[in-house]
Amino acid sequence: MTAPNARERILPRLIDEEIKESFINYSMSVIVSRALPDVRDGLKPVHRRVLYAMNELGLLPGRPYKKSATVVGDVLGKYHPHGDSSVYDALVRMVQDFSLRYPLVDGQGNFGSVDGDSAAAYRYTEARLTKMAVELLTDIDKNTVDFAPNFDDRLEEPRVLPSGFPNLLVNGSSGIAVGMATNIPPHNLREIVSAVVALVDNPGLEPAQLRQMVKGPDFPTGGFIYGRAGITDYQDTGRGRIVMRAKAVIEENEKGNKSQIVITELPYQVNKAKLVQDIAELVREQKLTGISALRDESDRDGMRVVVELKRDAIPRVVLNQLYKHTSMQSTFGVIMLALVPDPNTRQLVPKVLTLKQCLEHYIEHRHEVIVRRTQFDLDKALEREHILEGLKIAVDNIDEVIALIRAAEDTPSASAQLQSRFGLSERQAEAILNMRLAKLTGLERDKLEEELTEVRATIAELRSILESKSRRMEILKGELLKLAESYGDERRTEIVSDDGEFSVEDLIAEEEMVVTITHGGYCKRTPLSQYQAQGRGGRGKAAADLKENDFIERFYVASTHTYMLIFTDDGRCFWLKVHELPQAARNTRGKPIVNLINVTPNTRIRAIVLTKEFTDTESLFFCTKNGTVKKTALSQYSNPRSNGIKAIKIEDGDELMDVQLTSANNDVVLATRNGMSIRFGEGDVRAMGRDTTGVKGVELRPEDHVIGMVVIKREATLLVVTERGLGKCSDIGEYRVQGRGGKGIKTLDLTQKTGHVVALMEVVAEDELMLMTKQGIAIRSKVSEIRVTGRIAQGVKLVSLDDNDVVSAVARVIPDDKEEGESAEVAVTDAPGAGETAAEPAEGGDLFTGDGQ
Repeated sequence: MTAPNARERILPRLIDEEIKESFINYSMSVIVSRALPDVRDGLKPVHRRVLYAMNELGLLPGRPYKKSATVVGDVLGKYHPHGDSSVYDALVRMVQDFSLRYPLVDGQGNFGSVDGDSAAAYRYTEARLTKMAVELLTDIDKNTVDFAPNFDDRLEEPRVLPSGFPNLLVNGSSGIAVGMATNIPPHNLREIVSAVVALVDNPGLEPAQLRQMVKGPDFPTGGFIYGRAGITDYQDTGRGRIVMRAKAVIEENEKGNKSQIVITELPYQVNKAKLVQDIAELVREQKLTGISALRDESDRDGMRVVVELKRDAIPRVVLNQLYKHTSMQSTFGVIMLALVPDPNTRQLVPKVLTLKQCLEHYIEHRHEVIVRRTQFDLDKALEREHILEGLKIAVDNIDEVIALIRAAEDTPSASAQLQSRFGLSERQAEAILNMRLAKLTGLERDKLEEELTEVRATIAELRSILESKSRRMEILKGELLKLAESYGDERRTEIVSDDGEFSVEDLIAEEEMVVTITHGGYCKRTPLSQYQAQGRGGRGKAAADLKENDFIERFYVASTHTYMLIFTDDGRCFWLKVHELPQAARNTRGKPIVNLINVTPNTRIRAIVLTKEFTDTESLFFCTKNGTVKKTALSQYSNPRSNGIKAIKIEDGDELMDVQLTSANNDVVLATRNGMSIRFGEGDVRAMGRDTTGVKGVELRPEDHVIGMVVIKREATLLVVTERGLGKCSDIGEYRVQGRGGKGIKTLDLTQKTGHVVALMEVVAEDELMLMTKQGIAIRSKVSEIRVTGRIAQGVKLVSLDDNDVVSAVARVIPDDKEEGESAEVAVTDAPGAGETAAEPAEGGDLFTGDGQ
């Protein structure tokens, strides 16, 4: 039977009240003591306890490692009465350089991998603190932070660490509490320190000003952040959505004439092994097409996942599919939730913080640490001064002191008599009684005086620091700047703009390329550096390994980031980027252009215009084979469809010959195959819509047609090149301005030796030319080697040709300072923007002029 007094201890309780109270207690315990970081040091209790225990064990940088089991056991026995896995998992995460931007524990052994491999058991691994962790713990023994009893009241543990750097923002944090969660991304140390320093100097900084210093998250795994809207949101409100993308490059395998996508960096917290597995599964399910092989070539030197593509695959399309269907594009949902000390009760409460608030809380904490540290040092200095003053009195009266001590019965009486005789304190008397006889030497007496002087100077310095907040703030800034200089590094994660859809060009290095298109419809891009300058009249080099009866028909120079407006002979316009073309070696023919734009095999490319902006201030100037010209605003061609848009209305029997950019005040020169030319003002042609025919530019004689057009933009000379390899330069002034629609004047005296005209272009002496022949020969020569002659002269030989070969295309490049014969790196800049024109060589414009027939 139950004893009567036992029944009295049973208290009646409503079940809903009991559950409510118990759940609240449990929730607060999880929130404050387990799942959320402190805004001041950025650590959860378990991480703080691991670092403090390792510091107590003497596991400092430069000292020997100790088994992780030692650390886990020490933390469990002294500070963290939970499962050993929770402690070891926390230690492991602080070792992983793919989890923390600046690791806090230096591990030796297997601590897991980005493939999701788990760490070895703690009996196999070893650990010690990193230098960054030491910065969090520095001065913890100087009463800089509050301590609290541990779980069994045997020991004390710190409530927070001194935190020499803003660890919450630098390393980030994540955790799920009860009814709330935190997910703070890591940042770059240099950026955060610069923001702290700026906020100290100007507490009224606006969030936009802080964003100029803190660009955004800086993940340890690198990769890309797409767009700045999410960054603005979390920095201003404490919540935001960060879109992350893997870093991948498109490489060309010249042996198999195939492309491959190489992944070198992943979004934060993405498992590489699972990503590879997911890609393989999607290929098996045929949700990803165009992939022929997949392999992980990662090693200790870095990550490298290779996705080999089929011959007919378009790399850009496959890459976009990978981003869409796999974790190569992931989202990081930012919730800046941390525990903040209540200003009145000092109790920790969870709060969602903006970037500025996080920095302000850290500055406040660090300022308090400096105050308490300075006060601690001052107390120690005052105590030392007190002792030294007593020792000085004893030395000055040494004979009397010795006599007094010898006459005393015991130590307590000696101490009492010293205090009474010389007005000393108990501690001073104790120090005198413990003083060594060596202190009585002359040298030691001088050292005593010197130390007393130094201590008094230190006291004055420390008091001045405590009296001046501005000095304390200067100390705060100085320590942070020194730390950033020692441990800071460059950003790993690149932030790309979200102006429009994310472009693959963000993954492509900017480089000058030679773009070639053959008569058979093959295209490629080749680094310009693979071509070398040669003397005039040489034999040149084989530029392409072409099929029989195929020949190089188009030749351009452009940056990989340039927009390409491609105009076909039937008057349509297509839109591409240079990097979307297949890259291949100089002696390969490339891939069919039908893989890139939607055209029939017999369609011919007539012009390529390069630009970065589609503005109303610039126009496209068209000319056709039959001499028709038209002008239309560039802005009307900014959004071509996949099957092209109508660029100009072409009459039956006619075809588009050339398109160039103009700026409303240029003269235009048209040249014909039979050596005639006409120059007229651009203003003679009114602006028209896209789907229009145009007006007559030149009146052609029978059996003649237009072979090219020049839009004059500078004082230069006009170069004429014939199909038999002759060329000559003439002053632009020799081409007088006429009215549009006339027959024109002679530009070259044609003979059997010259052949028909194939190109007319505007050049200066510093330019260089690249000539291509139908048999695939390329030669590069300097314009300065071509003398300036009269308008109807025949010129000089530019290239030696076989009897059955003719010049098919001519392009202009800008020479650099390389000597002839060296590897030439042509200085071609970005494509033109607003107010610039593509015909300017320095702006990487449309360099092809010539029919090739």
